[in-house]
Amino acid sequence: MPSQGLALSNRLRYLAARARRIDVGSVIERAKETSRDHGKWTPAVVADMLWSAGFRQVGFQDYVDYDFAILTRAERATYMTHPVSNELSQKYDHPDYRHLFHDKVAFDRTFSDFLLRDWMVVEEGNADAVRAFTEKQGTIVTKEPVGQAGTGVHRYHAADITDWDEFHRGLLSRGELLIEEVIRQHADLAAVCPGTVNTTRVTAFFDGETTHILAMAQKFGRGAVSDQMTFGGFYTMLDQNGRAVGPGYDSHGHVHVAHPDSGFLIADFQLPMIDEVKEFVDRVARVVPQIQYVGWDIVVTPEGPVLVEGNWGAGVYENKPSVTGIRTGHKPRYREAIGF
Repeated sequence: MPSQGLALSNRLRYLAARARRIDVGSVIERAKETSRDHGKWTPAVVADMLWSAGFRQVGFQDYVDYDFAILTRAERATYMTHPVSNELSQKYDHPDYRHLFHDKVAFDRTFSDFLLRDWMVVEEGNADAVRAFTEKQGTIVTKEPVGQAGTGVHRYHAADITDWDEFHRGLLSRGELLIEEVIRQHADLAAVCPGTVNTTRVTAFFDGETTHILAMAQKFGRGAVSDQMTFGGFYTMLDQNGRAVGPGYDSHGHVHVAHPDSGFLIADFQLPMIDEVKEFVDRVARVVPQIQYVGWDIVVTPEGPVLVEGNWGAGVYENKPSVTGIRTGHKPRYREAIGF
């Protein structure tokens, strides 16, 4: 694919917005963390972080998460970063269709054929329907239509509810308007963490003909309703065959050779049904072709993959060299598929 470039205007706007919001104290704290972890001089790290942000499109957290302090310039150039990912989202995800991904109710309606589970919307006057749905399922997950990083996701058990009218009013008042059946995950995922539905993030680009899988990350929870880091979750990168490339880690400096609760060795994880996952991603990517660059969250069940959500602002999941021993990232794959 010929290079299409990324708009300089978008980059300048992004940098200007970042400059207005820069938290110097936070930058210094990140630099101290990096200095401590890698034996670097803090002032030099601060200078390198600022230079990398201004001239190499490296977010401050990217710099910390991907161990840029120990990488060569050539190695750094192989890493996808959040500022670059943001540019791709702005260019390849059409503004007129982003709401279908941003609003979880709209998303479920658009991708209902790929959810493969029951769901309903909480509305005025449907308390009886909410009760019938919840009692049938036993346990439900509710979602606020607009949320990110796992915020606005809740779990309820029918056995704990005594006043269904009050429960219904509470859902409405808190904006928990989407109810879904709990996903039953594959035994290979439950072996790592049975208490959380563990999602696979597949970042993909649809060029109008072919769906290119750019990166895959396996997220693991700690028993909470979500596997996001805000709930104590972490992730490991997967290779193209769905095999973990090393231990798990998060953006808070935690490394997990084994899952803290189950003791499962993260590097031994193999995503089941990897061929079915790839084929599934190809199908969901064609539903709204105007949103080309997406981070798809998928769960493999005993019957096959099911869709959790799609993120038009795909975000970035990358290798952490100090954990995996891998000193290169996925950016070449992005470049080959997208041509920027």
